[in-house]
Amino acid sequence: MISLKAHVNNIALHHTIFDLPFALIAAILSSNGSADLKTIFLIIVAVTSGRAAAMAINNLADLKFDKKQPRMNYRAMVRGEISKFEALIFIFICMLILIFTVAQMKPICLKLLPVAAIPFIIYPFTKRFTGWCHLCLGVAIAMAPAGGWVAMSGEISFEMILLCLAVAFWMCGFDAMYGAQDEKFDKSQKLHSLATEYGASGAFLISRIVHVICIICLIAVGVIMNLKSLYFIGIGIAAGTLFYQHLIVSPYDFSRVNQTYFMRNGIVSIAMLICTWLSFVIQR
Repeated sequence: MISLKAHVNNIALHHTIFDLPFALIAAILSSNGSADLKTIFLIIVAVTSGRAAAMAINNLADLKFDKKQPRMNYRAMVRGEISKFEALIFIFICMLILIFTVAQMKPICLKLLPVAAIPFIIYPFTKRFTGWCHLCLGVAIAMAPAGGWVAMSGEISFEMILLCLAVAFWMCGFDAMYGAQDEKFDKSQKLHSLATEYGASGAFLISRIVHVICIICLIAVGVIMNLKSLYFIGIGIAAGTLFYQHLIVSPYDFSRVNQTYFMRNGIVSIAMLICTWLSFVIQR
């Protein structure tokens, strides 16, 4: 019997905290705070199913490497709780749900779905040939706010692009820092990361740079859209969280680069969602 718990483990459902809040932020901004509940529901289902498929694809593609990596021994596929065939069936079902859900949205959404799907399909394979795989992951995650924006407004705008860039650089930065601890393992398996290309110190420096760009992009969105002060308070919380993350970790000591560090980045997305929503509710 296929275990639902095993599949939840395999797709790391709790990692939805990184993309879903920004998809909802995009919906709120593109609708000027008047997002309808039906479209919000469709966005939640689409992002959750799409991300589940993406994570299952990633784990299936990386299985041979994950079996050699002690840090990955908790994963359901590594432990043999899910077979490759079961993973493929799961991916197929998630993709069907994604396509069906997107088909209920504005016609442009279904037309753009292949464009949104390409990054999360190819991401697992980018680490085979480029150290900038973290940025590809960032672009894949950024498809969530892109989808949320287009689902609500039916349009692609400059503000949407800035928001997506902010998400892509945010994800790229902290994933590069988290992945730097695997530098030796990745080199032994001929895998690539910013750490294997530029060393852990170089990866951390690039992370700082892209996180600054992330904050600049978020500020630009607020300025261009003339958003209220609460939105910028959210940016302040996000910036403070990122600053703290860089403060407590070091390319020479990975003892604090763990799951707690990884999940703490969710404060950025949650703070931005709450403050963006409240900026329309309280400060109309």
